[in-house]
Amino acid sequence: MSRHVAIVTDSTAYLPHRTMERHGITAVPLTVVLGDQALEEGSEISTRALAQALTKRRPVTTSRPSPQVFAETYRRVAESGARGIVSLHLSGELSGTYDAAVLAAREAPVPVRVVDTGMVAMALGFCALAAAETAEAGGTVDEAVAAAEKRAAGTSAYFYVDTLDYLRRGGRIGAAQALLGSALAVKPLLSLDGGRIELLEKVRTASRAIARLEELAAERAGGAEVDIAVHHLAAPERAAALADRLRERVPGLGELHVSEVGAVIGAHTGPGLLGAVVSPR
Repeated sequence: MSRHVAIVTDSTAYLPHRTMERHGITAVPLTVVLGDQALEEGSEISTRALAQALTKRRPVTTSRPSPQVFAETYRRVAESGARGIVSLHLSGELSGTYDAAVLAAREAPVPVRVVDTGMVAMALGFCALAAAETAEAGGTVDEAVAAAEKRAAGTSAYFYVDTLDYLRRGGRIGAAQALLGSALAVKPLLSLDGGRIELLEKVRTASRAIARLEELAAERAGGAEVDIAVHHLAAPERAAALADRLRERVPGLGELHVSEVGAVIGAHTGPGLLGAVVSPR
């Protein structure tokens, strides 16, 4: 690693592997616990296996990386030439990953700035990219952090799920909200708000909910120059169709990423997830 400032994130950023390699971004994996097996996201469990387990109602939980895993990552990154590290992670409201990184940073061989972005999925990924691009241009740790925080402040994420049951089981949404989402078989639309997953709207049918998701993303993009990510779990046709429609509707579109979420987010949303992340440049 030639640059002085290195970027570390976690596996829930869902950045394309080639993008991470090109920008020298390191991702620390979270863990999915499937039955009595602890499996690293991204290498030891596929989204297909996760979706099958959820459909069969097998017990699935997730856990943060240990401080030791972060400590080893920081040591390895420092040995490759970094003089400072910016470590960007999913919302502390959703996971203890940030806390584990903070503990490890205290003993790191180089200065480490740990940032709770309040984001998840490509909302986090876009923050990591902003920091990496700043570092590539010769920016300092403080400048890379500022770039990531600016990107986070402007980024919005909207999600459609078939049911709130998975989020309720994992404690990521309140029982009262889950009950509201289940009433009269309405389809929930969610958003990231203050680092938390909040029930945004209740729509009568899946088709109307997906149309509303598209509308929200297009309205948020407006005429600005934006990057967009479309996420899904076991719904590739839905994701491709949404991406095509947004490509037509957003005049200032920069990069458009379409990807399946990993097992950690999938475990809390269930099959059928469709999401749109809108991130102004």
